[in-house]
Amino acid sequence: TLLAFAAVFGFGGSLISLAISKWMAKTTMGVQVITNPSTPAERWLVETVAAHARAAGIGMPEVGVFESPEPNAFATGARRDAALVAVSTGLLQRMDEPEVQAVLGHEVTHIANGDMVTLTLIQGVVNTFVIFFSRILGNLIDRTFFRSDEGRGPAYFISVIVSEIILGFLATLIVLAFSRWREFRADRGGAKLAGTH
Repeated sequence: TLLAFAAVFGFGGSLISLAISKWMAKTTMGVQVITNPSTPAERWLVETVAAHARAAGIGMPEVGVFESPEPNAFATGARRDAALVAVSTGLLQRMDEPEVQAVLGHEVTHIANGDMVTLTLIQGVVNTFVIFFSRILGNLIDRTFFRSDEGRGPAYFISVIVSEIILGFLATLIVLAFSRWREFRADRGGAKLAGTH
């Protein structure tokens, strides 16, 4: 029962975040999706993403631009064939076409590899075990050191909070390690798509 409870809450937040990721990106980042390219730069951007998507074997992502002076780009979405690739105005202004092409290849590779879904599942798993083991430890500490018959005394709740902080930190290291590995893999894929390998 505890494991089921932990899984519901552990995966619940991650899956909801993934499901609304495109909407959140558009809303919070102010991404303007290019539906009808009106400038040569917009046409080149959409055509480059389309070429990368064909080469990677995925459906055409939505392509958008958001206002930011910093060079930045990201890909998001719950499905490989219905994703979003967005770039900042700073990236378009500061980088030349081959550099932007490589960045777009990197983001399309994230989509092709299913990185958003995989990261969500890994986050769900670690969240589940953080919730599960923190409650096991809380119950054990409360019963062992404070002799609470029900295992739900004040020490239980304090132990759960402390355990969640410690285990959450360790879980974050696991997620970060995977995230770094997927960035290296996307770099390789981006270089291949951009023809710079």
